[in-house]
Amino acid sequence: MDILAKLRPLHLTRLQSRRTRLIRRWLAVGLLVLGAVFLIHPGSARGAPTVLAAHDLPSGATLGAADVRLADLSDEARPTGVLSTLDAVDGRLLAGAVRAGEPLTDVRLATVPAPADPGTATVPVRLADVAVAALLRPGQRVDVVAAPEPAAPASVLAAGATVVTVGHQEPATLKGPLVLLRLPEAAATRVAAISLERPVTVTLR
Repeated sequence: MDILAKLRPLHLTRLQSRRTRLIRRWLAVGLLVLGAVFLIHPGSARGAPTVLAAHDLPSGATLGAADVRLADLSDEARPTGVLSTLDAVDGRLLAGAVRAGEPLTDVRLATVPAPADPGTATVPVRLADVAVAALLRPGQRVDVVAAPEPAAPASVLAAGATVVTVGHQEPATLKGPLVLLRLPEAAATRVAAISLERPVTVTLR
């Protein structure tokens, strides 16, 4: 009995040693597999730089350093066409409203067909007619018309405006999408002010 009593602790010690070695082997295998996954899919593991809106931004806003920020998002969370550098959005115009924290994609930015001429300004206008906005293309020349009201007849606000870009229709509004128009500075100020008070449309040239 004394011999069995002495052998039993030795047997238990050997079993514990085997279990420890097995656990270490499995941990080593797991680390190797995890390392291989990181090497094969580095973007998924660490995330990739993504430009996000720093706060709510209205349509037609000119983006600056205070309007955007960078964050690492996984590939699954990054939409198609998402922008990854702050330089890609600096000074660009938004074609549609953006919520705080929303990733900025290429379709959210307005594409200006040519540099603005001296003495001109770009003004965002929400057209009253969705069908008219669907006919517009960048570079077209249009006349801006204010719709008639009981105390104000229809009037041409500006002639020969250039269409810069046409935004996407927003489900939250029944009006047409935002259209960016390039006008002489004085006319741009007048169009911007009156479009806040009366429905505005354009006629094609």
